[in-house]
Amino acid sequence: MRTTSPLWVLTPLAFALALSGCGSGSDNDLAVDNNAQSCSVVSSTGAPVVVGSGVSGDPAAPEAASGYRLGYKAKQSSKYMVVANTPLATKAGCDVLKAGGTAVDAAVAVQAVLGLVEPQSSTLAGSAFMMYYDAKTQKVVAYDGRETAPAAATGYYLVRQDQGDASSPAPVPNARRSGRSIGVPGVMRMLDMAHKEHGKLGWDKLFGEGIQLATNGYRIPGRMGDAIRSNAASLALDANAMAAFFNADGSPKATGTLTTNLPYAQTLRALASGGADAMYSGPLAEAIVAKAAQSVGDDAAKTPITPSLMTVNDLKNYQAKKREPVCTTYRAAYYVCTMSPPSSGGIAIAQSLGILENFDLSKHGPTNPANEGGVPSVMGVHLVSEAERLAYADRDKYVADTDFIPLPGKGVSTMLGKAYLKQRAALIQPDGRSMGVAPAGALGDVPLGVDKTIEYGTTHFSIVDAYGNVVSMTSTVESSMGSYHMVGGFLLTNQLTDFSAQPADSAGVPIANRVAPGKRPRSTMAPTLVFKGTQPGDFLMATGSPGGGTIIQYVLKTVVGAVDWGLDAQQATSLVNFGATNSATTNVDGANTSLDLTGLIAGLQAKGHTVNSGAQSSGVSTILRVNRNGQTKLEGGVDPRREGIVLGDGAL
Repeated sequence: MRTTSPLWVLTPLAFALALSGCGSGSDNDLAVDNNAQSCSVVSSTGAPVVVGSGVSGDPAAPEAASGYRLGYKAKQSSKYMVVANTPLATKAGCDVLKAGGTAVDAAVAVQAVLGLVEPQSSTLAGSAFMMYYDAKTQKVVAYDGRETAPAAATGYYLVRQDQGDASSPAPVPNARRSGRSIGVPGVMRMLDMAHKEHGKLGWDKLFGEGIQLATNGYRIPGRMGDAIRSNAASLALDANAMAAFFNADGSPKATGTLTTNLPYAQTLRALASGGADAMYSGPLAEAIVAKAAQSVGDDAAKTPITPSLMTVNDLKNYQAKKREPVCTTYRAAYYVCTMSPPSSGGIAIAQSLGILENFDLSKHGPTNPANEGGVPSVMGVHLVSEAERLAYADRDKYVADTDFIPLPGKGVSTMLGKAYLKQRAALIQPDGRSMGVAPAGALGDVPLGVDKTIEYGTTHFSIVDAYGNVVSMTSTVESSMGSYHMVGGFLLTNQLTDFSAQPADSAGVPIANRVAPGKRPRSTMAPTLVFKGTQPGDFLMATGSPGGGTIIQYVLKTVVGAVDWGLDAQQATSLVNFGATNSATTNVDGANTSLDLTGLIAGLQAKGHTVNSGAQSSGVSTILRVNRNGQTKLEGGVDPRREGIVLGDGAL
């Protein structure tokens, strides 16, 4: 139920009181938390600190983005919890949960703030996938808010200015910076759909924190400051981006700068009062289409820009979708549900787990896990990496938007068949030697070329509400700062570059992930839920990560860390990232320089693994439901490579 009462800028307490009286349920069925310390953090002195207050110990006080922050411990609460990659967004979601909102209500508030304070990773005009667990019905549903290609797009949309002319030059300044990379946005339609089905609080009351921050100001976080600086040249072609991210003298706004974004506040007001429709028709939709169609830059040189072919009708016709999640049993003891196509990440994670259950991973856990998750073992890294190589091989060949390109055989059931995955597992050398590059599985005569298109940025958050409902949601602008086109205070994505740029391979074989009108580009985003047993019901874990094409690796190591190696939520999240795409290179994250990884790397190299030990930037967020000291608790872990925090009932 959507209410349309006026909006005010509210203090957190007034905000919570206003929320508790609104929404689809009555006051009596809202699980309101009156603990004044909830949604705060505990300072070094033991006193609770309000996030965003600016006082000593405030985690929202910006500092330069660091590679890896040491000393994180799992946070515990008893009723509800939210983990997101920036403190202000986490606080917005927690306040909604405190007021009796559902996990979906909180997700709307989190996204509204993320688009403001983490524009390098997500946007109101972006895309997202959400896994939702309904505690009452014990059902899991997958929500698809992925962008689509415009109706005028063909297979040559990203490589030719004139799609019908084989001699036409490529889009300028490049495919990403042009309008051709901009997809028809989906995240707000998806959130609207989920809220109508699972929200308790009024939609119009979920944007207050975002409006307040955009209007009254916030300090630029470290990762946002770095993104503005590193993307300054491309942002400078857009006058709106210059106004939002640059000082009057033309210099980029630095980390810690107090800034506002009044157009963003106005957009949130429009969404709050008009619902998601405000983005898909009317003035805001027209402004999005006009910005995407920009043909020259706002810079002094008037740099040529190839325009998008998106129309207002593309926006009007966009539909979010509910899909059957990709679910599988693991070791006959767990039930794992993750995202279905157009995500390739869910199938790859489920395949990897199906391969790994043929090995006793419990023997190959990390050493000294109390120390930031510990140092992974050579065999642990080998088995997980080889399973991923096999899964990526199938992903690269077979997976795309199944509304356009069906999966081989009987679909998901074929790709996750236990017998098939046991055959794939038999390709892994038990002595630790790497296969290098894996072949795709023989799944029938499917004439498709292999697509290794690389994906980039994103953000992820996990939420459990007081009713037992769970959200795991990954949201994205694609590359850092998207397409650099800005309108209404938010950036437009470059999501269409997740399509294969060419419609066919060098032999002329069609590629599954080619551009087509209305099609959704393949993604690796993989929000994931884990349950004890062989069906939904006994919730164990919500997790997911940003990281583009390596999301599969980050999520899988977190699930394996918690399930096979018994790590707590923070240890599993902090654990060294490792894994492999289908290449000869095995990744071992060197971001935590306090750990000695030389033995691990040498051991892998001795087994024929080519090791990349450079620092990786993931952003895993994890919530576990655990039994500690005879009590069932929620336990949260936040990625030490990001700026996020864990909040819940009580001061954490």
